[in-house]
Amino acid sequence: MTIKRNALTRRTVLRGVGMSLALPWMESLAPKVSAYGGTRSTAPKRMAFMFVPNGVHLPDWTPHQTGYGFDLPYILQPLNKVRDDLMVISGLTHDKGRANGDGAGDHARSASVFLTGSQPRKTNGSDIRSGVSVDQVAAKLSGDQTRFASLELGCEPGRSAGNCDSGYSCAYSSNISWSSESTPVGKETNPRFVFDRLFGSGSSQQRDENAARRDAFKKSILDFISDDAKSLQKKLGSTDQQKLDEYLNGVREVERRIELSQSSTEIEAEVDYPTPKGIPSDYGEHMRLMCDMMVLAFQMDRTRIATFMLADAGSNRSYRQIDVPDGHHDLSHHRGDATKHSKIREINRFHVEQLAYFLERLKHVQDGPDCNLLDQSMICYGSAISDGDRHNNENLPVLLAGSGGGTVDSGRHVNVTPETPMCNLFLSMLQRFETPVDFIGDSTGDLENLTI
Repeated sequence: MTIKRNALTRRTVLRGVGMSLALPWMESLAPKVSAYGGTRSTAPKRMAFMFVPNGVHLPDWTPHQTGYGFDLPYILQPLNKVRDDLMVISGLTHDKGRANGDGAGDHARSASVFLTGSQPRKTNGSDIRSGVSVDQVAAKLSGDQTRFASLELGCEPGRSAGNCDSGYSCAYSSNISWSSESTPVGKETNPRFVFDRLFGSGSSQQRDENAARRDAFKKSILDFISDDAKSLQKKLGSTDQQKLDEYLNGVREVERRIELSQSSTEIEAEVDYPTPKGIPSDYGEHMRLMCDMMVLAFQMDRTRIATFMLADAGSNRSYRQIDVPDGHHDLSHHRGDATKHSKIREINRFHVEQLAYFLERLKHVQDGPDCNLLDQSMICYGSAISDGDRHNNENLPVLLAGSGGGTVDSGRHVNVTPETPMCNLFLSMLQRFETPVDFIGDSTGDLENLTI
């Protein structure tokens, strides 16, 4: 592809056979101010939703103060660098995660209800039913603006059928994204497949041939777009040349880490969680690579909507890397045991460390003359179970990071009225994402206190 001198835009891509690399924001690519009074276009907004299973240890999660300048309890301390970009929301409820006459199965319900606010039908057959999730509501209304309407990621593959929780289908436990009442959107757990999806182009045969050549000759994707990259460099100012170099180096670094994870044998896979080829055996690195995938997707404007299940509902994964060899689900049934509490909070903090990595990466990426990716995003992190022992669905652990393009007044701890539906938060996020709807799930109205 020949890049024309006057044709540089955010949509400009660097191409190779079966490969394309969309460009991040750069001053040279920004629409200029019109002589007739027009202004630069504003950066797009993004949304991501991150799910953790089994609740949290609330005493080490909940700040003591409300409003600005709140403290960061032990579990949230890794977020210190982005505290001013963070809103801790206490008091939200997912009523449809409760049994409501359906008996046991709290974990399956917690995943199903997390983004839908809908009571799942209790079945382990093919007649599953939940509701359309908030990410897919937004994707249906705005997904045509990007190459991918949405991106669904996870770290545990789960199962799509069978009985996983007291008569509930495994489809409920393994998915948080639903495109219709009966259709969960499967998640991708292999970083290599996500990477190839983000950067692939052309026919499936061209993409496969490109991947085969890269593997055979130990080539980087950057080797396939080098001519376009050199041509573009000549058309950029010195500042943007540096930004392009940093961007390409960042892409290569992620690619290198994926390659290392494919060949690494330093950490043995756990018996209960065998590690397929291409998936890092180091769980922390697996999560961070998936976070990198979301950052790259947002940076290149491949999608503006993402979901990420750090683990499936009811996950009993052990955490030997932080000296917690016990299963997570087993520990969550703590019965007030102080030793189990201490181990649970270490798991909770470990998850939050990955969130902090993601948010700091977003904050580092410029997305306009005076904003970064985190400024333009709304990142919702949490669980649809509060305490893992009680399996309760009120006063949920929920964080909202980013300011949604200046529409969220972050840097606060907010206490909402008890029994406020979590779907009220989703309704308000959809409005700020410019995809407003009348309701979602069991919402009753906008969530107060997002802005002053």
